[in-house]
Amino acid sequence: MNRRGAVRARWHGAIRARWHAVGVPVLVAVLLVGGCGTPRSGVLGAAPTAPPPSAPPAGRPTSAPTPPPGSPSSPAATRTAPRPPAPTATATRRSDPVTIELWYVRNGLLVPTRRTRPATVTTSRLALTELAAGPTPAEAATGMVTLLPAGVEVTRITDGVATLGPVASGDDAAQRRRLREAQVVWTLTQFPTVRLVRFGSGAALGRADYPDLLAPIVVTAPSVGDRVSAPLTVTGTADVFEATVSIRVLDAAGREVATGFGTASCGSGCRGAYRLVVGWRTAREQHGTIEVYEVSARDGARVNTVAVPVILAPSGS
Repeated sequence: MNRRGAVRARWHGAIRARWHAVGVPVLVAVLLVGGCGTPRSGVLGAAPTAPPPSAPPAGRPTSAPTPPPGSPSSPAATRTAPRPPAPTATATRRSDPVTIELWYVRNGLLVPTRRTRPATVTTSRLALTELAAGPTPAEAATGMVTLLPAGVEVTRITDGVATLGPVASGDDAAQRRRLREAQVVWTLTQFPTVRLVRFGSGAALGRADYPDLLAPIVVTAPSVGDRVSAPLTVTGTADVFEATVSIRVLDAAGREVATGFGTASCGSGCRGAYRLVVGWRTAREQHGTIEVYEVSARDGARVNTVAVPVILAPSGS
């Protein structure tokens, strides 16, 4: 090799040495810098974007997002939200009416009638109030009166004895006073809690103390002014010959439209209960009269008759 060739060889060797010392690191840096860019296109295609959210594996439940505290659907709000108040029952049950028996006076004897009023726990007070109020116009037309003044009340009921305050009698005769007491006794002893009645500090009295103040025939149902329909059941007590009680029905013109008879549970010197059923036919509603009587054993006449004015309902009603 000549001198020129040796110099050229040394020059190329130095160049290669410098290249290895500087060029390779520079090349690596250039490649690294280029790889950090975000080219949108190139030979490898479009740059990738953020992947869509992946669906959960099949069969695994998904959890709903937790709502913010205080929202209507948050667990805390569900636990603490006040519930509407439960509706309260405002309807009140109406009490059934009560029917009471009142004993008035007619021709010096006791006569029963009835009243239907709203139920009350103090039936004895109700009965005495109605008794003192007196008969209705229809009842008064038959001669009924009351001898009991207003304001008389039961002060206590003990062991079946009802005690009343003193009843002012004024200048009443003894018979009038007995009738007034009998009115009260027969009216109050209809209740199961009362067997006897005491007036003030006197002796306790019962129905057996006034046997002479009942008519031979007493009609307890129907009452004056009732609307009745056939067949009609008539009840009461009687002390009549052979215990036989007769009945007839009169229409508005006084015509006899039905008759019948039956027997009391006792008779001829003792008082017994009777129950009679009678029917009739009328084409229209009209005033009528139920007559209960005894047939005289001497001449067959109607005696001891009790007439009860009523309203006759038409047949089939």
